[in-house]
Amino acid sequence: MSSGPQEPFNAERLSMVEQQLRKRGIHDERVLGAMKRVPRHEFVPHQNWPEAYADHPIAIGEQQTTSQPYMIAAMLQAAEIEPQDRVLEIGAGSGYQTALLAELASQVFAIERYPTLVEQARHVLERLGYTNITLVPGDGTLGLPEAAPFNAIVVSAAAPQLPPALIEQLAVGGRLVIPVGDVSEQVLQVVEKQPDGITVRSLEGCRFVPLIGQQGFAA
Repeated sequence: MSSGPQEPFNAERLSMVEQQLRKRGIHDERVLGAMKRVPRHEFVPHQNWPEAYADHPIAIGEQQTTSQPYMIAAMLQAAEIEPQDRVLEIGAGSGYQTALLAELASQVFAIERYPTLVEQARHVLERLGYTNITLVPGDGTLGLPEAAPFNAIVVSAAAPQLPPALIEQLAVGGRLVIPVGDVSEQVLQVVEKQPDGITVRSLEGCRFVPLIGQQGFAA
């Protein structure tokens, strides 16, 4: 779906996919393909373009970051998103992961706490031609009940515990991918909703900015 000035960093983007992702165990070809297509440099400040495809987070304003490419890929792979899925993203930030989700899913609903980041992300996503994204400001810990249920929910901020609202809005058979822990250290968890309850499995340690909201950390 994406379109726009991708060529300046095409080699760097392909190297990111092969060296940082595939060699570290990202094997979902749909995720790898999406990360080949989406121009990450478009979602970071211009002065950070030279490091846009390096394997580390990049500051995007409001004391927020866009996560390292490997961690984003790991979360997307764990979410097991199918082309017909409806997906909820919590913590849209710059919109980079939002664009990746739009490449993978039928419809993406994204919530971002900071209105300034919402406007910046919306501008870039519209310019790149994405039409299957609904991006709104709000408290991500409460989800988006009016658009539920969702086949997958991806949370890009650390929660002190699993937010009940997000589990409630997950479709049966769906997956919630979320970092859970304290403000300094978390574990990436995958929650699967079954007819008789949920199952939780842990993937790896991680560090995210805190998830602020009614069912997250206090502001």
